[in-house]
Amino acid sequence: MLEKLDGATRLLPIIGDPIKFVKSPQCLTSGFAARGHNCLCMPMQVAKSDLEPIMRALTLTANVDGLLVTMPHKFTAFAYCATSSAMARLLGGVSVMRRNADGTWHGGMLDGLAFVKAQIDQGARVKGGRALLVGAGAAGSAIAIALLDAGVRELMIHDVDESRVTRLIELLAGLGRDRVSASPADPAGCELVFNATPMGMGEGDPLPVSADLIESWMFVGDVIARHGVTPFLQAAQVAGCKTANGVQMVDTVQEMMLDFMLANG
Repeated sequence: MLEKLDGATRLLPIIGDPIKFVKSPQCLTSGFAARGHNCLCMPMQVAKSDLEPIMRALTLTANVDGLLVTMPHKFTAFAYCATSSAMARLLGGVSVMRRNADGTWHGGMLDGLAFVKAQIDQGARVKGGRALLVGAGAAGSAIAIALLDAGVRELMIHDVDESRVTRLIELLAGLGRDRVSASPADPAGCELVFNATPMGMGEGDPLPVSADLIESWMFVGDVIARHGVTPFLQAAQVAGCKTANGVQMVDTVQEMMLDFMLANG
């Protein structure tokens, strides 16, 4: 993977905090090589308070062609984009950024599309389904839009921060056509149950949905990657549910990221 590392190598940092769990660097570096591009994707631990000077430095670094953006920077990084995709503009957040011809940044949001495709690939029947989505942050918001675009019959949203839910429902008003509502973390009557929160990354985290509320006929998905099978998915599998994990979402998004960075999508 590093045999072509030289002065012509282009750089693609992935910025976040924490960063140690990301899977993209090796996969994307290999993906660029497979497409004939000498590009190195590298993880960078960037605290929320340090984003401004880091973005200034990366913008001035001429061989940085793009950025992958993870928590907690997805909303704040949007402010550094001169142009953006329709999804990114709607959300005011980004998961990927690439250079424009003039050196400014173009932002996109791929999280929701990749998450929903991963669920469908693993057997979820999204179209016509009733879904509970836990988490109304950047990833949850992108997933909500993608679920509506994929044809869910009803979308119920829960977040411990009720103001986030209110903002997201207002954002979705034109898309949801009365299909979206606030909800407790109770999936009763839902065929689809999705976690879009960090719950499960830390040892001892509570489950996003109580295990005794999960039933075998539900499909359960989790955004968290590189933590093995999360306690939430373990509980779902014990209940007899089909599941999809964050690694499958990450695998799904790899080609989308490559297309975006190479301006093919």
